[in-house]
Amino acid sequence: MLWHTSRFAIDLDRPQVMGIVNTTPDSFSDGGRHAGPGAALRHCEALLRDGADLLDIGGESTRPGSPPVPVEEELARVLPVVRGAVGLGVPVSVDTSKPEVMRAVLDLGADIVNDVWALRRGDAAAVVAAHPSCGICLMHMHGEPGSMQVAPMEGDALPQVLSFLERHAEALQALGVKKTRILLDPGIGFGKMVAQNFALLARQRALLAPGYGLLAGWSRKSALGAATGLEVGERLIPSVAAALLAVERGAHVVRVHDVRETVQALAVWRAAQ
Repeated sequence: MLWHTSRFAIDLDRPQVMGIVNTTPDSFSDGGRHAGPGAALRHCEALLRDGADLLDIGGESTRPGSPPVPVEEELARVLPVVRGAVGLGVPVSVDTSKPEVMRAVLDLGADIVNDVWALRRGDAAAVVAAHPSCGICLMHMHGEPGSMQVAPMEGDALPQVLSFLERHAEALQALGVKKTRILLDPGIGFGKMVAQNFALLARQRALLAPGYGLLAGWSRKSALGAATGLEVGERLIPSVAAALLAVERGAHVVRVHDVRETVQALAVWRAAQ
């Protein structure tokens, strides 16, 4: 299976590690540590040394209760980093839901748009559909970041998540986007209760049925804290364990903060295959 993006056809037969690059001052996990173009680019280079296959650059926090960021501020955070990252020789993803940011980063040569809103804001779907080849990741989110954990999902999450993702992926294809450009993400932690998150992991193979690539983002999530009693900065081992379980259940891409440790764990997993 290949994931076709602006400059790369990514081989999904081998699990891919996507390194997280937060340029925000208020990310739930590492807010402020990599803010500023220089610090963010140095972090990109460090993640690549650690073995990252892709970089995912974000300029707006989506932690529960996070306030929206103006377009101009997100552009100021993201554009200098993308401009430098596209020269590092790996696929560059940008985590954004704003059509204006999508246009700007694609014009700079970014390979992938990773949208927690699944292209539901403004003319985001039209922006990526107009691009000839960019990769797209559609994520399921119940509600919106400001209130998603106040009124989380009810009932069995799996059929709701699967229906949502299939519907939005099919709508994108109706605009002319090839299926091989689209990845799906169940949105762990985004408006879901702890038990629902783990149920999605346990039954994750059902999300592969539509035939799209699958991304899993468990890194340092609150569900891991609920299961272990660990604070966000202490969740390295649970995060790696969740990434391995996700890959074992068919995830093609894992989005992580702790790249080196995840790469090492996947090397052992591959040896056992």
